[in-house]
Amino acid sequence: MNHYKIAIVGAGPAGYFTAQALQNEANDERTFSIDLIERLPTPWGLVRSGVAPDHPKIKTVAKVFEKVAADPNFRLFANVELGKDLQLADLTDRYDAVVLCTGSSKGKNLGIPGEELPNSISAAEFVPWYNGHPDYEKFEVDLSGKVALVIGAGNVAMDCARMLAVEAHELDETDTAEHAMKKLHESEIKKVFITARRGAEFAAFTAPELRDLPKLEHTDVYINQDDIDMAQTRAAAKGEIEKHVASNLEAMRLIAESTKSGNEKSMEFLFQYVPKEIVGSGKVEGVIFDTPNGEKRIDCDLVISAIGYESIPYVGVEFEKGKIKNVDGRVANSNIYTVGWAKRGPSGVIGTNKSDASDVVELLLTDLSTPKNVGDITEVLKSDHLVVDQSYWQRINEAETKAGESAGKPRIKGTSIEALLSLGRP
Repeated sequence: MNHYKIAIVGAGPAGYFTAQALQNEANDERTFSIDLIERLPTPWGLVRSGVAPDHPKIKTVAKVFEKVAADPNFRLFANVELGKDLQLADLTDRYDAVVLCTGSSKGKNLGIPGEELPNSISAAEFVPWYNGHPDYEKFEVDLSGKVALVIGAGNVAMDCARMLAVEAHELDETDTAEHAMKKLHESEIKKVFITARRGAEFAAFTAPELRDLPKLEHTDVYINQDDIDMAQTRAAAKGEIEKHVASNLEAMRLIAESTKSGNEKSMEFLFQYVPKEIVGSGKVEGVIFDTPNGEKRIDCDLVISAIGYESIPYVGVEFEKGKIKNVDGRVANSNIYTVGWAKRGPSGVIGTNKSDASDVVELLLTDLSTPKNVGDITEVLKSDHLVVDQSYWQRINEAETKAGESAGKPRIKGTSIEALLSLGRP
């Protein structure tokens, strides 16, 4: 029997689904030891720090991750940073394969004048801030204005808009970070625009997310019926309308036709609004757009760009167009592979990573030869380095959920490295 050692870097959905795919491929002829390495003291990636707090059902996928972690041939090495605590070569020399599942955490730039103005921020900052990511505990966002504008046409843009447009008390029973909850309760924002460069038929929202919007009790949501009709016409002119486009347009139509209650808070979708410039003296005061009806300015106090993410490069692997340079998940001339956003860019939903992982593991298996049978990560890490293993993480998890119980929340998150490590100490 051949026993292979696989290192996976990044303990988000792509990392766990890769481990699961490997576990599923174990048989009488081959088995796998899997070491999952994570920079933060906490695993689960975007399930913990990306999914909107008011969508808890999506987070139940963490049960799958915990089942993967229960395998005796699985080890978690959290609080271990690639490029700092160890180098990529340390892993490629010791493991039969290394799978990089490091995601995309840097927001893409709009590339327009005024983007650098105070209170012009990225969803890549705002989302982890309200989700309690340790890197963003001290991040500052000013919610004292009346109008916010989100640039983007995907679910991340919708999440940002919704978090700003709902009444804060609706988030009291979620795991929104405590520092964010304080700010949201003090927020003066009443109107949130979501602007898309192209027509509604090109929007990357998903229909279930759209269908939830008319259910908001204290927020009116607006979409112009004409935008949907014109999108339908344009899409039909190209032939049969794709299923997901038809579903999206139908969900948008339900929003357009929904009864408005005259709520103080509202969201409004604007299509074919191409941002040209963010304007203001000392801080954001408005955005100038090109629209089908000419140039238009929307006055606002906060701009959030949600137009996609890029991977942050690190030594040892080549990056191209915001992701790891690869062919179908293989990194040329190496025993390195990649899965998830680091491989394909920021596309798909959490479940997309499962099929992605299965496909890449299939390729990886065809490349495996005689096992190396040399060393592992424990040879590289300094003896005094504090590793968060599975039992340590379980203590953090239990402490957070216990704190949440008394407050009527799923959990109260530690939002700094120090606080998280403290929660898990025996």
